[in-house]
Amino acid sequence: MEFKPLIGITYEFVFQLVNTFLVFFLLKKLLFKPVLGIIEAREKDIRENLAQGERAKKEGLSLKSEYEEKLNSAKEQGQEIIKQATLRAEQKENEIIVTAKQEANQLKEKASKDVEQERQKVMNEIKNEISNIALLAASKVIEKDIDSNKHKELIDNFIKEVGESK
Repeated sequence: MEFKPLIGITYEFVFQLVNTFLVFFLLKKLLFKPVLGIIEAREKDIRENLAQGERAKKEGLSLKSEYEEKLNSAKEQGQEIIKQATLRAEQKENEIIVTAKQEANQLKEKASKDVEQERQKVMNEIKNEISNIALLAASKVIEKDIDSNKHKELIDNFIKEVGESK
């Protein structure tokens, strides 16, 4: 038995092999390199976009934490402002109460002084009336005119005695 080769080396086979290698090298130069370049550029773009996304995410998280800190700080400041305003209001309330009490005391003292002055005025008027009545009574009783200095002295003594008896 004789073995026949499955593939025989013929000039057609050689041309086909040469054509296949030629097409492979041409495709490699003209197609594979540019396509691989485009794929690599696309991969690089994707990596840069992912890195940029990560940076943006980190920056966003940083801004978020900064915002939360500022928000907490603003809340604390607001509470401090409210606390200060409450304290100022309480102080103002106390000041108003103290001022009102002082004014009330001053009005009371002034009223007391006014009453005392009015009482003194009335007492003086009563003294004058009593002295006039006493003078009239004395002149009717004595039927003569007393000198005014003596008369004044008698009246003052009378008023003192009347005032002491009360």
